[in-house]
Amino acid sequence: MQKRAFLKAITLGGLVLPQIGKSMTKIIPSQPKVSPTLLAADESYWEKIRAMYRLKPDYINLENGYYNILPEATLNHYLNLIKEVNYHGAFYMRTRQFNERAEQNNLIANFVGCDPTEIVLTRNTTESLDLIISGYPWAVGDEAIFAEQDYGAMIDMFKQVAKRHGISNKILSLPNHPKSDDEIVALYQNAITPKTKLIMICHMVNITGQILPVKKICDMAHQYGVEVMVDGAHAIAHIQFNLKELNCDYYGASLHKWLAMPLGVGMLYIKKEHQSKIWPLLGENDTVKGIARLNHFGTNPVHTYLALQYAIQFHQNIGAANKEERLRYLQNYWTNKIVDIPNIILNTPREANRSCAIANVGIKGLKPSEMASTLLKTYQIYTVAIDGAGVHGCRITPNVFTTTKELDQFVKALKEMAS
Repeated sequence: MQKRAFLKAITLGGLVLPQIGKSMTKIIPSQPKVSPTLLAADESYWEKIRAMYRLKPDYINLENGYYNILPEATLNHYLNLIKEVNYHGAFYMRTRQFNERAEQNNLIANFVGCDPTEIVLTRNTTESLDLIISGYPWAVGDEAIFAEQDYGAMIDMFKQVAKRHGISNKILSLPNHPKSDDEIVALYQNAITPKTKLIMICHMVNITGQILPVKKICDMAHQYGVEVMVDGAHAIAHIQFNLKELNCDYYGASLHKWLAMPLGVGMLYIKKEHQSKIWPLLGENDTVKGIARLNHFGTNPVHTYLALQYAIQFHQNIGAANKEERLRYLQNYWTNKIVDIPNIILNTPREANRSCAIANVGIKGLKPSEMASTLLKTYQIYTVAIDGAGVHGCRITPNVFTTTKELDQFVKALKEMAS
């Protein structure tokens, strides 16, 4: 939906939201007329972007993959939304919330590139994908395929479904440094049997940042009549893609990560032909049809969903290509400096198409928990330890507000710790 039409829709009913179309654009610094690749290395420009965030000076934050800090402009608009919804109270909740939440569905559908009838807003990736796993029409003996590097919450749901419905789970292990797309595709292909119903894959592996060849896996699986569910928690507003072109059957994501939405907003995409067979998590009236029957979650903080328009606008004003190139530049900036240092282990592929902002690094002989603790206590650098599924190190996730000076401090810390 066009932004002007959306703002008109949400103001006519009485809820007067801030008209920020022009003001949001004004606060984004003007971009030099250069390519995204050149802009990625322009520290003066990204310092201006950094100034749009309120950041703690106590430590360098290199763990932005869990929850991305909101820029002050988006945060202020979100706080105004909370006040306005509270001002209207039950009147808003009973008369307007459903139509306006549907408008947010239109916004996210346009953003990711799919039909609005195939997408709903949820609270996070876990809720989205667990809804599919638990609601899938399993029969005894059916098989599911996923990797040990997939997110734990979804793996736990597959284990629960195995106990509940008598299905079998085939668990693969992804190489941290694949030789080619074909190697990854073959890994899943070789696990398929006539009993296989569903494959779960990550668009971007959360513990290493590895980007999988999603479309190639989906195209392969469909030749065997197998459906594919994609964990896109870290891909939305991080790397550029069109969801429909991926050819997956289900796609879940968290918008409070790289899109920098307030906490508690995710999305779920389901191809139209699959919607009727999935059981909803909560019971819904029989008159509700399509994907909406899977989106009944009771009373919820609707003001959070209304903030979507502002998060998308902030992202688009920076530019998707500019953002992706800057994030990849930051990762390459520090990984290029440490890749050949003795005792340092990089758990993320080096090829540009196989990663972006996220990378994982370990130090030989040092437990990830000790590594993360030392980085924080000795060097005031905050990261997260990963220790399992063939990955032993700290996940490093810079954001658009991260500076190369901060990464220089991180590299200095790694060199000292590795020696």
